[in-house]
Amino acid sequence: MYKCLYRPGEIVAGFEWDEVDRDKCRRHGVSVEALESVFRRPMAVFPDPAHSATEVRSKGIGSLDGGRRVFVVFTLRERDGERYIRPISARYMHSKEVEYYENEVARAGE
Repeated sequence: MYKCLYRPGEIVAGFEWDEVDRDKCRRHGVSVEALESVFRRPMAVFPDPAHSATEVRSKGIGSLDGGRRVFVVFTLRERDGERYIRPISARYMHSKEVEYYENEVARAGE
C-alpha cells in the first residue's frame, strides 16, 4: 500500500494506467515515474466536473524533486476493495502558469 499525500491520510493501492493515457502523458514529456512521484508530495487539488459526466475527475498541481511543476488530471478508481489513482493527462507547467499559481497561493495566505 502506498500513502497518497494529496489527501492527507488517504491510502491508495497504486496506479491504474491504460495505454492511451500513458502515451498522452509521455507525449507531453512526463514519464510514468515522474508523474507517479508527484503524488508522493503535497499537491493542490481542484475538482474538474466539466470534463466528465461519468466519474469524478480532479485537476492537480504538484512538483517533482527538482521543483519543476506538473499539471495533472486524474480520477480515483475502486477495484477489489482498493483505491487506485488513474492518471488521465499530465504536462509540465509553463513559467506563466507557475507564476500565476504561486501568486494565487500567496494571496490565499494573506
